[in-house]
Formats: sequence, C-alpha cells, structure tokens
Amino acid sequence: MTTTLITGANKGLGHETARRLIAEGHTVYVGSREAERGRRASERLGARPLLLDVADDASVAAAVRTVEAEAGALDVLVNNAGTEGRGPGNAVIGAADVTADMTRTVFDTNVLGVVRVTHAFLPLLRRSTAPVVVNVSSGLASLTGATTPNTPGYGYPGVAYPASKAAVNMITVQYAKAFPTMRINAVEPGYTATDLNGRTGTQTVEEGAEIIVRMALTAPDGPTGGYFSADGPLPW
Repeated sequence: MTTTLITGANKGLGHETARRLIAEGHTVYVGSREAERGRRASERLGARPLLLDVADDASVAAAVRTVEAEAGALDVLVNNAGTEGRGPGNAVIGAADVTADMTRTVFDTNVLGVVRVTHAFLPLLRRSTAPVVVNVSSGLASLTGATTPNTPGYGYPGVAYPASKAAVNMITVQYAKAFPTMRINAVEPGYTATDLNGRTGTQTVEEGAEIIVRMALTAPDGPTGGYFSADGPLPW
C-alpha cells in the first residue's frame, strides 16, 4: 500500500491529483484546512480526510499524529497548498502596491508551509522504502523566464507569488541534497483554471495535474532535485 498526503486537496489541482493517484492504487489523505470541505471531497474521491492548515504548527502536528496512528509511515508527500495573494477584482498585485504584510501572507503558505509540513512529516517519510516529495511550484519561479523577454514569466507583474515559488525551488534543491534516498522535485503545473487565480487559467485541472501525478509516481532511481513541467526540465 502506498500512503500519500496531498495538502490543499479538497479542490483544484490537489483534488484532481488525489483522484488520479487513488486510481493508481494509493491510499490518499486529503489535506484541507476546512474540515467539512475536506470531508466532502474525501467522500467523493474515496480518500481519507485530514484536517491540515499548513500555516499552523499545531494543525500540522495533529495531522502527523493522525497519519502515524492510521498508516505508520508516509510514502508520498505532495506540497500543493498555495495562494497567489491577488487583490480586489482578482487583480495581480504589482511592485508599486505590494507590501511586506501581503508578502508575508503569501510566504507563510507557499514557503513556510512547505518547510513546516515537510519537516513535520520527515520521520514518517523516512519509514518508507521509497519516499517521494513533490513541491508544486510555478513557471513564474524561473529566474530565466522572468529575465527573458517574450517568455510567459517575463510579463507577469506580481512580486510575492513568483518570489515565493522561487524560494520553493531552492528549498527543493536543498532538501534533495540533504536526503539523497528520497526523490524530491518541484513541478510547474502550468496556468490552470483554479480558485487560486480566479479561474483565469487556460488549462484544465486534468492537464495541470499531469506533471504532479507523474512526479508523485517517481521510481526510486528517478530524478531528484529537479524542476519540471509536463514537457520536461525547466530552466531555473
């Protein structure tokens, strides 16, 4: 039995990833910060609900205790929960308007949440014979893309979100070096229509989840410390 935890899985990319991995035979914990939404999503999927707010230490600690008591170990962790931090009217907050408080809110979920959850679940991941961690990043995290005209990332005006995902990429690299027996990678799902972006994305969740699922199924001899889209490796 492969035990998998997906944060922020009651909707969007996390929900679709859960559906696909359950079809692959995984026992999936649907992490959700709202108990009722998590319960309903788990019932739809045939998954296990797990109350989990990645921005709250106590919530994460309680989630670890639950998974340990029920499963004993964790084979796959998908750090999917995230926020873009858009403003009124679903507007991207640009450099002239971004504040430290806005940035802190985005980083607390997107960056500290990844560290908080990964650190807390490390003991359970180490009990697995083939542990895998997938960090959901973004193409906007690419410094190459952000500095190369006529690429999708170049025109994005926001500050906090791409900076947070660039930090996720570095976290991925450092964890992969520290834990060589684990497969730890960052993925770019593409511009997917979800609540995170006010459903302005051009891809379906089925398309966006493809690379997340693929990397969640990484073999013990597969890549680690990489940054991938569905088309292959991405430039940092």
